[in-house]
Amino acid sequence: MNRILMISTGGTLASSHSDNGLSPGLHGSDILDRIAGLTTGFVVEEKELFMMDSSNMQPEEWAQLAQCIYECRMDYDGIVVIHGTDTLAYTASALSFALQHIEIPVVLTGSQVSIENPIADATENCRAALHMAASGCPGVYVAFNRKIILGTRASKVRTRSFDAFESIDHPYVAKINSSGLVVNPAALYPPRKDGATRDTAPGADTQGVQLCRKSSCILKNRFSADVFLLKLFPGISPDIFEQLAKMGVRGIYIEAFGIGGLPFERRNLSAAIRRAVEAGMVVAVGSQCLYEGSDFTVYEVGRQVLGCGVIETGNMTSEAAVTKLMWALGQYEDREQVCEIMRTNLLGELECEGGL
Repeated sequence: MNRILMISTGGTLASSHSDNGLSPGLHGSDILDRIAGLTTGFVVEEKELFMMDSSNMQPEEWAQLAQCIYECRMDYDGIVVIHGTDTLAYTASALSFALQHIEIPVVLTGSQVSIENPIADATENCRAALHMAASGCPGVYVAFNRKIILGTRASKVRTRSFDAFESIDHPYVAKINSSGLVVNPAALYPPRKDGATRDTAPGADTQGVQLCRKSSCILKNRFSADVFLLKLFPGISPDIFEQLAKMGVRGIYIEAFGIGGLPFERRNLSAAIRRAVEAGMVVAVGSQCLYEGSDFTVYEVGRQVLGCGVIETGNMTSEAAVTKLMWALGQYEDREQVCEIMRTNLLGELECEGGL
């Protein structure tokens, strides 16, 4: 039977009502008791790491969570992380970069309603996470609403619906339907070429994953918080870059307009960005639009900024771009190394292809 570790960090799934509103109050053991009917065929152990709303999850918690997963990974066939939905996509990206070449599936999930509520989506999401954790497909994933999403492609796009997360510009890694968990090998990263899919219902063949596994993951869990996310709006002042530099910001991710544009008339952002880059700041640019990415070569308002030494992030999600920048600045002091890392597709965060 597959050995699965469930790490609890809090979030809505683990929340109870209080005088101050919903807040995490259920322990990992409580959650495991409530999903006992789903664990048939698995050996599931639990570990409580945090009990917090995911709005309070920050780089310090990412580092601790990555450390915990790294230390536990060789004792299990897969790991499920219970996490609040609001920053779940950021954590999924952060773990992807911190745990590159992870030997087992690490699957983040949560819910829009507390597991105490009889109409909650929590049970179904936990079911999906458990089966993906037992799939033998190494990597970091998000399980939500019977869909499995690559960790670097996930984004929360709805605040109330059970269908809260989407895979941005990348096919689902897997779906759950009447055939069970159906994996799309082309959507994994790196993609599998054999075209095989597997139903990972309890009792399914796991092909000796535990016996054949070799240690290849290297923990790199340092993140820099000296990063700023800037969403452009008409009339924004170029002076903001000078102020951010005074605050000690080392890297900025800019959500520009449309396919790629920044103003240069009256309020010349391109000139301000050039000065920031020349002063040593790492500036990455992408689109405010969720889908189809950026191409700053199309319009004059994009080409001007490309000549300033910025890094174009293409179809990276904002969550992946920000966490990758935080991670890269945490690993390297040299600006050119950071820029090279930002331009490199490490884990499917950039230029993904495929279909499901």
